Amino acid sequence: MQAILAVTFPFFALVLLGYLAVQRRMLPESAIPGLNGFVLFFALPCMLFRFGASMPLSRLLDPVLISIYLGGALLMVLFTIALTLRRAPDGPGVSMKDAAFGALVAAFPNSGFMGFPLLIGLLGEGVAGPLIGCILIDLVVTSSLCLALAQLRPASETATRHDLFGSFLRALRGAFSNPLPWAIALGAAVAATGLALPGPVKEIVRLLGDAATPVALFTIGAVLWRAQQHASTRSPVSAYLPVALVKLLIHPLLMLAGGVIANAAGAEVSQFALLVLVLNAALPSASNVAILAERYGADNGRITRIIMVSTVLAFVTFSVIAWAFGVRK
Repeated sequence: MQAILAVTFPFFALVLLGYLAVQRRMLPESAIPGLNGFVLFFALPCMLFRFGASMPLSRLLDPVLISIYLGGALLMVLFTIALTLRRAPDGPGVSMKDAAFGALVAAFPNSGFMGFPLLIGLLGEGVAGPLIGCILIDLVVTSSLCLALAQLRPASETATRHDLFGSFLRALRGAFSNPLPWAIALGAAVAATGLALPGPVKEIVRLLGDAATPVALFTIGAVLWRAQQHASTRSPVSAYLPVALVKLLIHPLLMLAGGVIANAAGAEVSQFALLVLVLNAALPSASNVAILAERYGADNGRITRIIMVSTVLAFVTFSVIAWAFGVRK
């Protein structure tokens, strides 16, 4: 366990430093969009491009692993919505929009900003193949589905299949404006064709990719502080703690169950690949969901608290899960 904490502590400490830097006014709030933009449009795409270009397409898009992860993500969405959705005007729960965003934070781990550097630190660069498949599912399918559900009419019981399909297509178009899937695709294309980047361009990509880890982790903390300050509501603990626990505990269990079922069916999922899926699912919620919740008019106070609680608790739960699955750094 001590060896695992030696790896996980610096990552979570960088998140805390980002939070404190903005809280103490050492970093102005106005700088946060710039930090986020640097990571999202420059550093992280370069890192993903390098991984995409370093391995064959079959390792990036393993159909069995993608099926396991997709199935778990869909179950997480359905389970979290059922857990929180208001079923009667005076009953417990939340609206469909807020339930959908709660499902998104429950099913969308912080794979890009935190997962890649943390899992590579624990398990090595072999995690890139399974992890890239997870990121693609989260960016394209999970986020599009939850945004589509969030945009259904308030009287969700009267919403038609056409309403959901149209909302899903609009959300899907938005997902493809994200640079990360294109960086992965471009890297895979370079690997497939055997092309090589010119030396100076390759060095630029390396430098930007190397900057992704510290800046991304620092940015998570800064984004969480900003989201907390701009939260429109004060949610009770019962509104956010259960969803945070579902994210940190149920999500990895679903990945484990999916791998066991796949192996029982003869799919032969490797222990290493299954470990990557489980640990990725054990990561805290993606911090950028708070920004989406604010943009779509959801209860961003509740969403922010889910993300913050999952990030704080994940230092313990993630480390324990890694130790329980035999990770020995």
